[in-house]
Amino acid sequence: MQPGADVNQRIARISAHLNPPNLQMESSFGLRQVNCRAKGGSPGFKVAILGAAGGIGQPLALLMKMNPLVSVLHLYDVVNTPGVTADVSHMDTGAVVRGFLGQQQLEDALTGMDLVIIPAGVPRKPGMTRDDLFNINAGIVKTLCEGIAKCCPKAIVNLISNPVNSTVPIAAEVFKKAGTYDPKRLLGVTMLDVVRANTFVAEVLGLDPREVDVPVVGGHAGVTILPLLSQVKPSCSFTPKEIDYLTDRIQNGGTEVVEAKSGAGSATLSMAYAAVKFADACLRGLRGDAAVVQCAFVASQVTELPFFASKVHLGRNGVEEIFSLGPLNEYERAGLEKAKKELAGSIEKGVSFIKK
Repeated sequence: MQPGADVNQRIARISAHLNPPNLQMESSFGLRQVNCRAKGGSPGFKVAILGAAGGIGQPLALLMKMNPLVSVLHLYDVVNTPGVTADVSHMDTGAVVRGFLGQQQLEDALTGMDLVIIPAGVPRKPGMTRDDLFNINAGIVKTLCEGIAKCCPKAIVNLISNPVNSTVPIAAEVFKKAGTYDPKRLLGVTMLDVVRANTFVAEVLGLDPREVDVPVVGGHAGVTILPLLSQVKPSCSFTPKEIDYLTDRIQNGGTEVVEAKSGAGSATLSMAYAAVKFADACLRGLRGDAAVVQCAFVASQVTELPFFASKVHLGRNGVEEIFSLGPLNEYERAGLEKAKKELAGSIEKGVSFIKK
């Protein structure tokens, strides 16, 4: 290849990273962008983030760009995606980043993806009721899942959009209608509850949080969040006062952040961290790594409810095994009954949204 042609090809390659293939236009250099991977790009999985320009989406995109298991990273949102894409794409890691803007580019963003992460939606704002929040985010999740069913029905779906206790059932109903539902591949992300539990328990015990493992089961809101403090690793014991304090703080960790931000937002940075930690576990499972176990809100027979968060084994097909709750003490059994009562209504609300 002639030197000039080589330079032109490099320019075209860089340009292709920043724009979706369906919008490739001839540049001011007279070049046509090419759909390609960066030379030296890492082998790995194709991941899409839906809602990549939001408060969770931006740090999530940053952290996924750093993950060596990601080879192609698609960033989708209805606003501001080009800027986020350009910014993140300058990072010198192996993943190639492409941006997609607006409903008309959703299918291009999803085609061929192995893992789809959905933080899209709006946070609760002053004056907004929980019903207002549900109605907005439920519609967003429905639209995005219809795109997934059409373009990448075999992808693992990590659903973050709140309220997770209702949006996961919504996604399931959308996939059922499309004939693509695989309960092993739809996972509600409750990892932030586990991350908080590990942190708060470590503070009480005086340990490194990275050495603590707290199973958190149930759901992803208020009393549906049930930390199993009797099963903490390393093995330890707590006073009744410590159990009350830890359970309450873990269940209300989101409120703690909202109040600390004085109405200016909710948990975004810690949520992005937790989402990436969970996504990495899913990718390691897809790769075939052994003993990848995390908590997630999934279709389940652990209780009489159709969905429940508990420890799951992640593998090449998504959820390979769902673990039982194990022995619970009296405090946890009482908490479980409260959680199930609240969860039942939230799950039914999601199912009814699609069936009405």
